[in-house]
Amino acid sequence: MSDALLALRVDDRRGVSVLHLDGELDLATEPVFLDTCAQLLAGGQVKIVVDVSRLRFCDCTGLNALLAEQRQAEQRGGYLRLIGVQRPLARLLTLAELVDAFPPYADLRQACG
Repeated sequence: MSDALLALRVDDRRGVSVLHLDGELDLATEPVFLDTCAQLLAGGQVKIVVDVSRLRFCDCTGLNALLAEQRQAEQRGGYLRLIGVQRPLARLLTLAELVDAFPPYADLRQACG
């Protein structure tokens, strides 16, 4: 799936859905992200790793979307974890005091471990 400002790709890796984000996660693109996550969860995919290494921008709407989907996954016995966090998103997570909610994972192997 893709939106003009956000491209999404999902890979299945041994029971873990890896959601690759490329672009911006904000008010304009949040619905695409939420719909993709809802489809994964509805299909029983409760272990989700979001690769944000190519995410160029994320605002509070995007951050709230990540939190909401993390809660949805956890309520179903799974998780939503981030890999590839770059400086702008890392700063936003720090300012919002959400580093504990989204601890840094170096790669997919570490996030799934």
